[in-house]
Amino acid sequence: MLQTFKSLLGLGPKTDFSELIAQGAIILDVRSKSEFANGHIRNAINIPVNELSSQLTTLKDKNKCIVCCCASGMRSGMAKRILESNKFTNVYNAGSWMSLQHKI
Repeated sequence: MLQTFKSLLGLGPKTDFSELIAQGAIILDVRSKSEFANGHIRNAINIPVNELSSQLTTLKDKNKCIVCCCASGMRSGMAKRILESNKFTNVYNAGSWMSLQHKI
């Protein structure tokens, strides 16, 4: 349970998102289409979190690394849970897209 609290607060092991993306990870931006249109990380895929369950076939390979982002980390956390509950095996919540952009 302590590990769960640590990961929620971002106190767990640091993830090298730059390395994951260099190795071919998908950046999945789960903000609304209008939010995405106003700015996003180059090459990111936009599937709003409320459409994710019906768009899973867009993310063909369930073993491919997926890095989720949104505006704050809340929706990307929801997206991570949706993907993992649908047997996606390598999913990360990167939090805010702007923060992720500075990490890569």
